[in-house]
Amino acid sequence: MSTDEAVRFWDDVYAARPAATDPRPNARLTETLADLPPGDVLDLGCGAGGDALWLARRGWRVTAVDVSSVAVERLTSLAVSHGLADRITARRHDLRESFPEGEFDVVCAHYLHTPLDLDRAAVLRRAAHALRPGGRLLVVDHGSTAPWSWNQDPDVRYPAPREVAADIGLDPAAWTVERADSPRRVATGPDGRTAEVTDHVLIVRRTA
Repeated sequence: MSTDEAVRFWDDVYAARPAATDPRPNARLTETLADLPPGDVLDLGCGAGGDALWLARRGWRVTAVDVSSVAVERLTSLAVSHGLADRITARRHDLRESFPEGEFDVVCAHYLHTPLDLDRAAVLRRAAHALRPGGRLLVVDHGSTAPWSWNQDPDVRYPAPREVAADIGLDPAAWTVERADSPRRVATGPDGRTAEVTDHVLIVRRTA
């Protein structure tokens, strides 16, 4: 899939959904970062922008990226309307070709699943290297298929958090796995339906 095709795919996904005026943050983000002091955070695949808004309201300086121009433009408008434009920078990046500059205290990658030909391990490895010492990489993946998921392939396989960590291949002398588990929760989809889902949660901390 070319870059143009990828952009069209995700633009169509977001354009098909009404623009949210105050999108919800991801549950695993709020439980993980609620007690951390604010700093610089990179949101990979910002989507509707709920995570970026939640972080900015708590004092974080947010760099939010997505391959979809629709998602980026909507988040930019939301940042202005919520008075958070000075804390949120939204940019379009195809992570196969470009990666945001800078160093971060946290990098978040929530549900970075895509039909694109994306070397996810390479992207997450680069994200880990963008962390300052003491910084955390939070990777939250689907561990099950929700009724509203764009991918309804019954044969889809969701790698466990430890598999994801092994694929990233970070030096254990400089990065430590702080969490790798598969909790379940009741989630609400874009159309209001609820379902029990499994999340695969991986937290890696840069120690050196």
